[in-house]
Amino acid sequence: MNAVLELPTRRDEDFRYADLAALAPLWPVAVEQHTVAAGDSLALEVIETGSAAVARHLAITLAADASADLRILIAGPGYGRVAVDVTLGEGAVFTLGAAQLAGGAETVEIVTHVSHEGLNATSSQIVRTVVAGHATGTYLGRIAVARGADGTDAEQSVRAMLLDRTATANARPELEIYADDVKAAHGCAVGELDANGLFYLMSRGLPPADAKRLMLQAFIAEAFAGAAGEAALSETALARLQALLEHLG
Repeated sequence: MNAVLELPTRRDEDFRYADLAALAPLWPVAVEQHTVAAGDSLALEVIETGSAAVARHLAITLAADASADLRILIAGPGYGRVAVDVTLGEGAVFTLGAAQLAGGAETVEIVTHVSHEGLNATSSQIVRTVVAGHATGTYLGRIAVARGADGTDAEQSVRAMLLDRTATANARPELEIYADDVKAAHGCAVGELDANGLFYLMSRGLPPADAKRLMLQAFIAEAFAGAAGEAALSETALARLQALLEHLG
């Protein structure tokens, strides 16, 4: 039992980029269990905007033809970590839309393990990260397709935006497939705001700060599109974006 409760080390892939000193007072992290019965649905929001360090671990189990829509916003903690484990039964549908925003010396991270165990299940993950200053943003995501889980349709879209050259974004999308009839894809990109896009907006009369804010707002909005709380999530994220841009000057 004691070994299970020991603080992870960087040899553990899921904690390679974690701020272990900040995590230590929060360890062990209690697992929040969510079980969705056959044919039922779950809509869940995880919003962390306080300044205190936070670590959460969600485990979601979807029975046959069940669905879950999870939206995550991490925007404020000096250290923020959300881990998500999802198991999909036959015909289950899982949707994740997540955004994390950090500045200063903050560290934010989202870690997902999505396991397709049944036939014809679908998962979609969209993760957007914006980091400034000396902040670090991390997304580690693994999709595992079990033997016999034919008809799986799984995708990840991972993008990170660096507002300063001193900021760091880590991304590791991963596929582990043991079935034959599977559709699985992931896309990953880390970069800066598009200079041509900024020039276009500024040439139309927008001040540089407003142009940056508009582009970042559209970037983050992709994570919350279609959510029941889309408007509120976007508004909260925009407030944090504004603070990051003001710090940049």
